[in-house]
Amino acid sequence: MILRPYQQQAVESALEHLETHRSTLLVCPTGCGKTLMFAEIIRRMAQRGRAMVIAHREELLDQAREKIEAMTGLRPDLEMADVRASEGMFKSPIVVSSVQTQTAGRNGKRMQRFDPQEFGLLVLDEAHHAPAETYRAVVDHYSANPSLKVLGVTATPDRLDKKALGEIFESVAFDYEIVDAINEGWLVPIRQKFLSVQVDFSGVRMTLGDLNGADLRECLAKGDTLERIASDSIQWAGERCTLVFSDCVQNAERLTETYNRHRLGCARIVTGETERDERRTLIAAYRAGAFQFLVNVGIAGEGFDAPIIACVVQAAPTCSRARYAQQTGRGTRPLPCIVDGLDTDALRVAAIAASDKPDLLLLDIVGNSAKHKLMTAADILGGRYSDEVIATAETSMRESALPSNVAEALEAAERKHNAQIEAEAARKEKLKLRDKSHGRDVDPFGVLSLSRGAERGWDDNGELSEHETAMLDKNRVDGWQRLAVPEARQIIEEIRRRARRDLCSYRMARLLKRRGYDTRNMGFTEAREIIAVLERQEGWARK
Repeated sequence: MILRPYQQQAVESALEHLETHRSTLLVCPTGCGKTLMFAEIIRRMAQRGRAMVIAHREELLDQAREKIEAMTGLRPDLEMADVRASEGMFKSPIVVSSVQTQTAGRNGKRMQRFDPQEFGLLVLDEAHHAPAETYRAVVDHYSANPSLKVLGVTATPDRLDKKALGEIFESVAFDYEIVDAINEGWLVPIRQKFLSVQVDFSGVRMTLGDLNGADLRECLAKGDTLERIASDSIQWAGERCTLVFSDCVQNAERLTETYNRHRLGCARIVTGETERDERRTLIAAYRAGAFQFLVNVGIAGEGFDAPIIACVVQAAPTCSRARYAQQTGRGTRPLPCIVDGLDTDALRVAAIAASDKPDLLLLDIVGNSAKHKLMTAADILGGRYSDEVIATAETSMRESALPSNVAEALEAAERKHNAQIEAEAARKEKLKLRDKSHGRDVDPFGVLSLSRGAERGWDDNGELSEHETAMLDKNRVDGWQRLAVPEARQIIEEIRRRARRDLCSYRMARLLKRRGYDTRNMGFTEAREIIAVLERQEGWARK
């Protein structure tokens, strides 16, 4: 099985970090193949001993076993509920287990079956859950082996309870933003439309960093809010296969009833209370296109893979970036066999645009409350943008009568923000003597036309690795030693992104930026040709 370019980068970076760190984290959007990445890492680290993969949902365990077997040729043992991994001469070098199973029994008796000294690698799937006590207990058990390495993989590294992932993971080996995956043609673009439904959340309390469940239920149940959410989403969804996130069973039932009043038999409901066999049958029918709207409560947020989803309705407002990103990510996969095998970003983007699923339509309600910052698509695509840029993009999308392309809204907001900064810098420049020196330090964010990303709780504030500092030195990044670690890593990820997309390098961008060129999307070959002309015309500068 051939890995995609960013997957290869992630694997190599993780292996490099694990040479010098006891633990590291891979961050990659939903739908970009995290399981394939850690399966390849397991294969490459097989000589260290057995591997234990930990997840917390049955669907995730099933996916992990299938993909690990495809990548390694080995069938992992399963340790979950009544199923026990083989022992003795028949045991597999790879075990897949749930965190609940591992910690079951007094003092985690179930995981006592496994000798930590046999395991060289512990993989934590959906690693944003790692700060929980159950995960910590598992890590502590296997860490009795001093040579154990711990790998975390997640699409959403933010935690509601704000516990630092840095307490578990010593480094972040790879951080692939969802906007990169869209621009490089691995995920479909997201268009967001705010419905006409406006809800006042000012009376809703906060509990553990998110909207209080009971308050939210009552708030959404008032008046005709749910009926309007259903009717408006029917209007905008058209014939798209639609996944609806509801906050509770009571409100989900009302939404389902309303959908079916508008169009008989178009909607079904699935919740944590749905019997397991019925749930599987229902989800299989949905994936087969038997009905259009699947209204769910707590089921489809993680480990739910259905590429036919082309519309997501957010009828469960949240202040959690992680939760919002997980839910939105259910609809960002392109249809099967659309992009793999195509060699360039442009070809993949064009193939998606020409397919039966050219984008994901994200329908959201408008929340009126100065007390709470409700998540939007701009927040989950805006990882490398500043808070000011994200806020500007959100405002433009809310004011639009039609669905907005979120990535384009963010780019437009950043151009506006950078123009304001450049205008202010030009004004200040007029007030001082012009510096003739070509050797002065240059802001690397300005060179790359980047705004400093908003600080995130999971950012590693430790030290850069030798490989990271070597990359900054090789690219001659000005004054990187004065950057905070998260800022330096933002520059590193941009350098990697440019290499993947065959754009001009940092060194090229620095040279051409001084001569007035816009290098944000300039190709490597074009930049090289321009620089060759400049070298022949000493002293020439573009007006």
